[in-house]
Amino acid sequence: MLLTIKQMQVKYGNQTALRIHEPITFEKGERIGVIGSNGAGKTTLVNALLGLVPYEGRVVTQLKPEQMAVHMQHNEYVTTVPVKCIMETILNTKIKEDKRLQELISFFDFEDCLRKRFNALSGGQKQKFTIIMVMMQKAELTFYDEVTSGLDFETRQKLVEKLVEWYRDKDDTLVIISHYYEELEQMADKLLILDQGRVIAYGKKEELFETYCGKSVFVMENTPENQKLSQEIKMLKLTNHQLALSCKDDREEEELAAVLIKNNVDFKRSHSDIELIFVNAREQFYKKQGGVEA
Repeated sequence: MLLTIKQMQVKYGNQTALRIHEPITFEKGERIGVIGSNGAGKTTLVNALLGLVPYEGRVVTQLKPEQMAVHMQHNEYVTTVPVKCIMETILNTKIKEDKRLQELISFFDFEDCLRKRFNALSGGQKQKFTIIMVMMQKAELTFYDEVTSGLDFETRQKLVEKLVEWYRDKDDTLVIISHYYEELEQMADKLLILDQGRVIAYGKKEELFETYCGKSVFVMENTPENQKLSQEIKMLKLTNHQLALSCKDDREEEELAAVLIKNNVDFKRSHSDIELIFVNAREQFYKKQGGVEA
């Protein structure tokens, strides 16, 4: 056990921003994706664990503050000197003498940026710079808060691929906050789903999918014809223009696939889709609460 949140409540004035009643544990080597709508309490959770905001409750960990690192959404650095100087000053090292720093600079293709000033870097280059600074802390627990925020799709993809590659064979524990489902598909093996400051669900992706979606799900266009073909199958919540059909076992899956193929219906099969998990976990949570999203 690396860290366990026994209970936690964070308030801003009279407003409760986060409340956790059941224990949440982070184990060594886990990749935990934190997902939720704006105002769900994602950044508040990170700030509380780092001691940046006060909270009521109990967090059990043997980690010291210097064993935790964080990549925040917004970072500002001095703009009057090259980023090489910023890097060496903050890290208290010299690039030419530090093999780990050289490795990171090379890995993220950052060599050509060292002589630039921070405000001359592109969005992707700024994120690479901050990631390098975070990784140099060699932390046992690292938080990445919207690491690709504001970047175009191609830049986001390349950056996430780099992160996945770097951590592939390492036992660092990562907590990744993102509103991009595809990023968490690549980076996370567990999910913590928050909504309006409450924990909706927490667990391994595969287990959450089976709990809230079934063994597998077929997604197709929402048309009267497709609705008629699937009227005997359990329907999951998704966007209005799509149908999501839940299969509870292999036999039901084979039968549905045969019907759809016979009727020339285009569909996508999924057994781990994070959007489906999020939407249906949230739906079931509020049904148990009496249908009220408070």
